[in-house]
Amino acid sequence: MNRNFYDGLNFFSKLNRKRLVNIWRILSSYYWSRWTGKANIKGLPLSIAFEPTTACNLRCPECPSGLRAFSRATGNLKGDLFKRTIDELHETLLYLIFYFQGEPFIHPKFLDLVQYASSKKIYTATSTNGHFLTDTIARKTVESGLDRLIISIDGTTQEVYQSYRKEGDLEKVIAGTKNVIKWKKSLKSRTPHIVFQFLVVRPNEHQIADVKKLAKELGVDEVGLKTAQIYDYENGSPLIPTIDRYSRYARQADGSYTIKNKLVDGCWKMWHSCVITWDGLVVPCCFDKDAHHRLGDLQKGSFSELWNSRPYQGFRQTLLRSRSKIEMCKNCTEGTKVWA
Repeated sequence: MNRNFYDGLNFFSKLNRKRLVNIWRILSSYYWSRWTGKANIKGLPLSIAFEPTTACNLRCPECPSGLRAFSRATGNLKGDLFKRTIDELHETLLYLIFYFQGEPFIHPKFLDLVQYASSKKIYTATSTNGHFLTDTIARKTVESGLDRLIISIDGTTQEVYQSYRKEGDLEKVIAGTKNVIKWKKSLKSRTPHIVFQFLVVRPNEHQIADVKKLAKELGVDEVGLKTAQIYDYENGSPLIPTIDRYSRYARQADGSYTIKNKLVDGCWKMWHSCVITWDGLVVPCCFDKDAHHRLGDLQKGSFSELWNSRPYQGFRQTLLRSRSKIEMCKNCTEGTKVWA
C-alpha cells in the first residue's frame, strides 16, 4: 500500500461523529462570517499546536529560538496544563502538532505527552531537527503512537546543511532517521509517517534532487519542500532562492522584493486552529513567534471560554475588516510547502 495513502487512511480513521459535527460547525461559522463580515464562531478548533519547549540546540539564522532572540519567557510545557487542555478538547480535536518554537525532544517528558494525546485517538505530529533520535528515543517514539514525524534536513552534505542549520550535524540526523525506521520495522508499526522537510534556500536549492534520492535510499515516507520565511526580505537576502517556485518573494524592477501572496481579508486559521505556548498563552498562529497577540491564558481559565472570548472575537473581526493592520500578517503565506 502507498505510504501516503496509508497515512491518509490513518488520519481519517480519527474521525468520529463528534469531530465531524465540530468540523461542520467550524466551516459553517467561518463562511457565515466571511459572507456577513461579522465574526461568528461555533465549535472548537480542529487543530492546535502545543509548544513543548522554547529551547533549541541549533542556531538557525531565521529562527527566534536559534537566535536566542525571544522577548517572552522560555521554559518547558507542564504536564498538568497539557493534560487539562487535552481532556477538555479531545472529543472534537482532530490534529495536534507538538511544535511552535524550540526542539521538542529536548523536553524531558515529551514522548509521555505524545502518548497521552495518542491515547485519545488524536492525530499527533511533531517537527524535529533530528539530533536526539538515539536508538532508545527512536524506539520510544514509535511506541508513543506518534502519527507523523517531520525531520528537518536542509542539505545532503555537511557543508550545505550547516549553512542554515548552524551547529547542526547531518550524520546525527541521518543516523536518527535510520533508528526510527529500524524500530518501525522491528515493532511492525506503520507509524510514525516520516517526512523529510527540506527548507529551500539559495545555498541548498541545488540539492533538491539529492534529498529526494536520500529519502528513497533510507526508506523515508515523504519529502516536503518548504519555502522560507525571511524577516527582512524587502532589500533581498542571500537565503532567497533563485528558483522562483520555491520563493515566497518576487523581485521587482528596482531590485527590491515583495511578498507574492495577496493579503486577503479574513483567515481560515483563526476559525479552525491556534497555537499554545509552553506556559499556556494562546496566540493566533505560528507567525506570532514572540506571542505579541496574546488572546488568553490557559492558566487562568478554560479553553472554551478563551476561544469564545471578546478578545478572540475582536481579533477575528479585525482580520475580516482589514488584515493588513496586523503586522505579522504582512509576511504571511499559507500553503508554504511544495510537496514532492
